[in-house]
Amino acid sequence: MATFATPDQLLVVIDPVARRMDGEAVRIAKDVLSAGAASTKVCLPEDSEEFARVLARRGSRRPVVIGDDRALVRAVSLLHRRRELAECALSLVPVGGALSLARSLGVPAGTVAAARAVLDGAQRRMDLLVDESDGVVLGALRIPSAPTGREESGAVAEESGAVTGAPAHPWLRTCQSLVRTLVPALPLRPVQPAPGPAGPTRLRIEVDGETLVDLDQPVEAVSVTADGSGVAAVEVRPVSVGAEASPLLARGRRVTVSGADFRYRADAVVSGPVRKRTWTVWEGSWGLTLPVGADE
Repeated sequence: MATFATPDQLLVVIDPVARRMDGEAVRIAKDVLSAGAASTKVCLPEDSEEFARVLARRGSRRPVVIGDDRALVRAVSLLHRRRELAECALSLVPVGGALSLARSLGVPAGTVAAARAVLDGAQRRMDLLVDESDGVVLGALRIPSAPTGREESGAVAEESGAVTGAPAHPWLRTCQSLVRTLVPALPLRPVQPAPGPAGPTRLRIEVDGETLVDLDQPVEAVSVTADGSGVAAVEVRPVSVGAEASPLLARGRRVTVSGADFRYRADAVVSGPVRKRTWTVWEGSWGLTLPVGADE
């Protein structure tokens, strides 16, 4: 059941990544929230520890996070571990680079629209996937978690010390050219090609105690999503031989994955490797303020 937000006392927590990436959007969000709320307290944490302290000391103020998907997941994780999600509705003004989770949850993409939704929207209760270590998943869980080509290329370039992309300034390009001319014999460490997609994985996947796929059947991909009905939707794509194999589908409140060491992507964060992990659906355990009608 949705409950309507009111322009009350707000605690506006501005993620440092948002401040660095788009200071103008942050300023606009602050102006809209300050103009519409009874009172606004703005906090500028510099790291995750300060972020946690600010959120823990919110008092009766309603927390509003200005940041990206990672900032939202961080806030939900902190409140979950403190067992305060039931009494605290979060709001988000999305600013930053990774915003696909925010969009999938129904948060407006525009800064002004998102800030107005904080003031005039309604709280929507949502399901949460929680593992045995109190890790949370707001959106989708995916196995395996092979990074994208862009992430892999960046990691390899960083390890090799090679410069990828054009220099930011013309004078830097000139200096690099001069160094290459004066020191022609200097060995350069080549950037290794990024590895391809992850190969098949052998996993045992159980849904509410029933085995959906066992170790003898390699799989290409697994996804688990809390679909808002109090259960998780599970999709397993077996390795195809010849014709494309049909996905295996199941629904349940408890999903256990085990087998060889595997990594998994929970929302925007990659975790692992682990050999076994169980996720349980916590129905309606957290609230997010969305525009009126977004949950209809």
